[in-house]
This record gives sequence, C-alpha cells and structure tokens, in this order.
Amino acid sequence: MLSIEEIVQHLRKLFESENPKRKDVDEYKNQFYRSLRNEIEGQKQSYLSDGGEEIDFIANESDIFTEGKELLQKIKEKRAAILAREEVEKEKNVARKLAIIEQIRLLTENQGQEDFNKSYQEFKALQQEWNEIKLVPQARVNELWKSYQHYVEIFYDLVRINNEFREYDFKKNLEQKTVLCEAAERLDEEPDVISAFHQLQNLHQEWREIGPVSRKDREDIWNRFKEASTSINKKYQSHFEDLRGKEDENLELKTVLCERLEAIDYSQINTIKEWNSKVKEVLEIQTEWRQIGYVPRKWNTKIYKRYRAACDLFFKTKNDFYKSLRGEMEENLRKKIVLCERAELMKESQDWKKTTQDMIDIQKEWKSIGIVPHKYVDSIWKRFITACDYFFEQKKMHTSSQYEEESKNLEAKKMIVEKISKLDTALGAEEALTQLREWMDEWYVVGHVPYKLKDRVYREFYDATEAQFDRLNIDKADRKLESFKTNISDIAKSGNAKNQLLRERERLMRQYDRMKSELQTYENNIGFLSISSKKGNHLLDDMNQKMDKIKSELQLIVKKVETIDKEL
Repeated sequence: MLSIEEIVQHLRKLFESENPKRKDVDEYKNQFYRSLRNEIEGQKQSYLSDGGEEIDFIANESDIFTEGKELLQKIKEKRAAILAREEVEKEKNVARKLAIIEQIRLLTENQGQEDFNKSYQEFKALQQEWNEIKLVPQARVNELWKSYQHYVEIFYDLVRINNEFREYDFKKNLEQKTVLCEAAERLDEEPDVISAFHQLQNLHQEWREIGPVSRKDREDIWNRFKEASTSINKKYQSHFEDLRGKEDENLELKTVLCERLEAIDYSQINTIKEWNSKVKEVLEIQTEWRQIGYVPRKWNTKIYKRYRAACDLFFKTKNDFYKSLRGEMEENLRKKIVLCERAELMKESQDWKKTTQDMIDIQKEWKSIGIVPHKYVDSIWKRFITACDYFFEQKKMHTSSQYEEESKNLEAKKMIVEKISKLDTALGAEEALTQLREWMDEWYVVGHVPYKLKDRVYREFYDATEAQFDRLNIDKADRKLESFKTNISDIAKSGNAKNQLLRERERLMRQYDRMKSELQTYENNIGFLSISSKKGNHLLDDMNQKMDKIKSELQLIVKKVETIDKEL
C-alpha cells in the first residue's frame, strides 16, 4: 500500500493531466480515504486509551490530508466538466451517425440510377466520416453499429457493384480483421487480466469500424474473433469471481475479530494492569482489522458497524473503570506533589548523610503511592526525579576527588568560553583570529568535565567560537581547517605520531581520489543534460551545486594534506 505522500503525489499528477481517467481516480481515491480512516482511527484509539471521552474526540487532520481532499474535489469538478462536454458531443455524434446510416440506405436504394463510381466514392467518404466519430452514448453503440453494418452489407451484397472494387475492399477488410484476430489471440498471454479486457474492448471498437468481408469469409473470421474474445472474457469474469472469493474470506476474518472483541469478559478485568494488558490486545486486533482487505459490498457497512460497536463498548467500559478511580488518583497526585516539594527543599542541602537517608525514605514512599491521572504521569515523575538526581549529583561531585578535578576543569573551560565571548572587537581580523586560536587550544588542553555536563559545556564553547568566526567572516571550510589543525597538533604530541599522521594522510588521499572521480562523472553527465524544460533546469542547477560542493571539499582536503606535511 502506498504512503499518504505517494498517494497525494499521484493525485497532483492526475489533476495536472488533460483528462484524468476514472479508473485511476477511483484507485487513488480509495487508497486516500483508507489512509485517512486509518489515521483518524489511530488518533481516536490513542485518545481513548489515554483516558479521553469519545464525545470529546476531534481528529487532527494534517496538511497532506487537507491537500488530498482539495485535489480530489478539483479532479471531480474537472471530470464533471469534461463529462458534460462529452455528453453534448455524444448527442451530436448520434445525430451525425444516424444521418450517415440514412445516406448509405439511400445509396443502396438509388443504385443503378447513378454512375457506380460516384456512388462508391460517396460510400467510402461516408465510411471514413463514420470511423472518425468516436464518442457516442454507450447505450446506443450496438444499436447504431448494427444498423450501420446492415446497410453497409446491403451496399456490398445487393447493389450492382463491379467485382474489382468489391473484391479489393473485401480483401483489405479481411486482412484488417485478421490482424485484429491475431491481436485478440495474443491477449490470452497478457498477465494483467483487467488490462487485457480493456484492450479487447478497443479491438472490438476497431472491428466495428472495418467494413464487411466476402460472404464466404464472413462467418469464419467472426467466429475466430469471437472465440478469442470469449477466452479473455472468461478470464476477466474468473478474476472478479476470485476477488469475490477473497472478499468472502476477508468477511470471515473480520467476523472472527468481531467475535473476539464481543467475547471479552469485563467482569474479569478489575485492575490497571489487567486493563493495560487488554488494551494492548484490542489495539492488536484493530491493527489486524486495518490490514484485512475489502469485504462484499452488501456486508461492508454491517460488519463495520458490528466492529465499531464492540470497540466503542470496550473503550467506554475502560473509561468508566478509570472514572471510578479518578478520586483516588487525584488524592495520589496531591501526595506526590507534597513529595516533590520536600525533595526540592532538600536538594540544595549539604548535610549529605541525613539528607541522603531522607531522600531514600521519600523515594520509598513515592513507590507506595498508587497511580495518578494519566496526563500528569510524566510531568510529576520528571519533577520528582529531577530534584532527587540534582541532590545525588551534587553529593557525588562533593565526595569524589575525581569530580573535584572535573569541577575545576569545568570552571576553567567556562572561563575560556567567557573570554572567547568577550573577544576584543577593536582587534584586527588577523590578530583576533590568532587570539581566538590560542584560546581554542587552551580549551582543548583542559581535561574532562563532569560527564552529564560535557555536552552542555561543549555546546557553549562551540556557539561562542562560531559566533566569533561569523563576526570575523571566516567561512565554513576555514573553520573545518582550524578544527583539523587542532586535531593534528594533538596527534603530533602523542606517541607513535608519525604513523598516525601517515595513516590520516593516506585516508585523505583516498578521499581525494574518490571525490575527484565523482566530480569527473558529474562533468561528463552534465554535457548530456537537456535544459529545454523546467525539469532540465532544475537538474542542471542541482548538479552544479553538487559540483561546487565537491570542488570546495577537494580544496579543503589539499589544505589538510599540506597541514600534515608540515607536521611530518
């Protein structure tokens, strides 16, 4: 099944097409509304499982679904306008075809009173005009064709027509109808039964537009075409019988799911844990339901109502259970708020021994308190655990010599960040950049900081340096190069520095070769790209941007290699 983004993309293309086909529109329309139903159903069940009331549920329709609805409405209006124009044209075409039939009839009655060649040319012109008329009401197709074919055959069989013209036409018509027979017979190998059926309808339309054949060939050629058509029609009928069989199977599967929902014994679900387990089971049933395909049309509404009623009963009963616990849950919330306040008052305490025991005691008390309203579960727990964690983190930093050192490092790094942030704006660009690099080197030399704070202090350092780089108009490549130089300097001070630097240089050279080859590929391809369309322009711009990026990266790699060479 397509994603909603893919479905809407197809709807955009259908709207932009000159004449969107009903088959395509229906296909994507069905998929769109199936996705919309699944989305709303998922939102609703999530809302109900969180304790919400069904009467209060309001679906949150995203922009992609809104766009899809608008596209379907526009396509509907477009098709309605096209069909209206076609209906007018069809009625005009009926009148034109009736006039052609009448003119052919008159030709058969007046044969012999006029020059044959003139009659024959008039007849051929009428045939040509008939074949050029395509759209007529479906209900009139067979009636018009039979009447037309009747008088055409009379013209060939009853009028005094010389053998040369008659035999030539018969032969040509037989050849064309033989080609149609062969095409119809080939359709028997077409794997797509529906496509084969529609192609066959087109062949029948072409058959009607071809004139008669000689009387001796007439029955044989028609029987051959009819036999091939019968084979395709049987496959088409069998295909839909198979679909109906699958729909019956789907109905059985959905009936089983309804029975499972209806078999839930609510008298045996008496605790939160039991309800949570049963909610999980019901949500799995709903997932199974959405994965099952269509059921027979006459059962569709009935089976869905049965399923919906069983689901609604389940969630209503669950909500009633939670309502009965609401007063108790509110009291539990008040108790936990009191514990949060106590933890927050104690978190700054430096009486480590006594406060540690007090913190352990209130954590035990917290566990003994029952559930709170669902919407407060996360927020109240976060408030409590934040206060507890803060106290124990402070205790750990105070009692550990390692953390004392890390705390000093933290202060040192904060001081460097402050100096970077306050870099004298009166300094020239070169002098300011030199000073900035020195402080960055200092920052990297400082040892570890407390683990939980390392990301935050690095972000402060990164933001401060980036702000100065922006002020000094240092581009991204130069910033990367500065960072690389710092790393190379650190490597040069370590043991086995030469081997590490050589390995880094080899890695960069492999990267350079790979990107150089990629650039060459883009340069070769860009010569073949046509820019005669908007799409071509877009592709060309995209490739130029990629090439510019690769060239910039290549220049940066060259500078990195030069940095390594200087260290070596």
